Amino acid sequence: MKRSSAWRYLWKSEDIRKKLIITVLLLVLYRLAANIPVPGIDRSVILSLANSTNTAAANLFNMLDLLSGGTISNFSILAMGVYPYITAQIIIQLLVPIIPALERRIKDDPRQGQTLMEKWTMILTIPMAFLSAIGQVNIFNSMLTSGSVLLTPFGFTGASLLPTLTILFSMVAGTMFGIWLGQLISEYGIPNQGLSLIIFAGIVAKIPSKLGSILADQQNGWWMFLLMILILTLTIFAIVFVQQGRRNVPVLFPGRRVGNRMSMPVRSNLPLMVNMAGMIPLIFAQTILSFPALVASYFIKPGVTTGFWYGVYSLFGGSGWLYPVLYFLFVVGFTFFYTDVLFTQQNYGETLKKQGAQIPGVVRGAPTQKYLTKVQRRITFPGAFFLGFVAVLPYILMLFLPLSQSTLFVISAAGLLIVVGVVRDTFTIIETELKVHGYEDSIIKG
Repeated sequence: MKRSSAWRYLWKSEDIRKKLIITVLLLVLYRLAANIPVPGIDRSVILSLANSTNTAAANLFNMLDLLSGGTISNFSILAMGVYPYITAQIIIQLLVPIIPALERRIKDDPRQGQTLMEKWTMILTIPMAFLSAIGQVNIFNSMLTSGSVLLTPFGFTGASLLPTLTILFSMVAGTMFGIWLGQLISEYGIPNQGLSLIIFAGIVAKIPSKLGSILADQQNGWWMFLLMILILTLTIFAIVFVQQGRRNVPVLFPGRRVGNRMSMPVRSNLPLMVNMAGMIPLIFAQTILSFPALVASYFIKPGVTTGFWYGVYSLFGGSGWLYPVLYFLFVVGFTFFYTDVLFTQQNYGETLKKQGAQIPGVVRGAPTQKYLTKVQRRITFPGAFFLGFVAVLPYILMLFLPLSQSTLFVISAAGLLIVVGVVRDTFTIIETELKVHGYEDSIIKG
């Protein structure tokens, strides 16, 4: 006797096959659009940035380039990816517990509340995208040597106004196009995975070139390549292990009356995740840490490598030992903060009370929520420190390996968490779709 997996029916189901084809075609379209440059871009200047000897500039450039899937390398209209939307989504989620009227509306009608949140997220995305576009152009201009300009002309006065607006609108339009493709994937392709797959495609597209650059090193090429593959494998295994981590809290559900009989109470478990926040703390930490560098870039003249503002720009651009320490602390802190926000919104105590369920030895309602919050914070502790460690792993490896940071960012924490999370979630969704269509695991006589 042997078990046959439902995955062998993957291509036989017409509906699932159509969803997979649509998803792949839309991702291909996204990657093609990623090669359309912003109007007025000077490609030679972009190449000089990629090979810059300015450590702060090179670090920041290569980090952003990896997370954008290589769209920064040619400064395409998709250079910002869909990150303005994700940032807006995070801000709206954080505003829910702060604004009582919004929180009440979501609790009273979750479906309408979700629609309202999506509407305001999309509205907030537009100004976030404009600010991000202005900051991106400005921060890259500050990286250049004296006499070089990334985009000509760029400014909000005189003859520069119209070209500047063209640049900004094309970048914002690229972001909105990426968001639209993600929504199409969620609606017609793999459900609820559109934006995640858009980010995933960008990150995966950049990894082969990074590994290729390691092989190109004639002195350390092959052994360093094998070492990086080993580190990638171990890191991915650790991420999967932690992401799958659960603490099962026993819950007792009351028996139900069936006719004249009363069924026995049902014992079950409430699974609490070790890493409930996912990759969000990393995005938080990177956004906040890069903000001082963005502000400092407004006060730095091209070619200047001294002074207070350059020191701020260099520190928060990823240079020196203090940046990884701050990055680690911010990731750990935001992991606890965001987990608390999500856990409070879910309000397990009230939900279990409405179902008549109870945790043995704990009073229903607020005491249950307080108990679960305490348990969640306790199990979040190792998850937060693991997330912080993976975040600064490239910086740690730089101390021991003869490679540049641009190469080591092939194992960027945010990138790996996205890749692992998207692959796992996509497989789960496809497996669920197979079961919905009647394709279950079956026993075959051997």
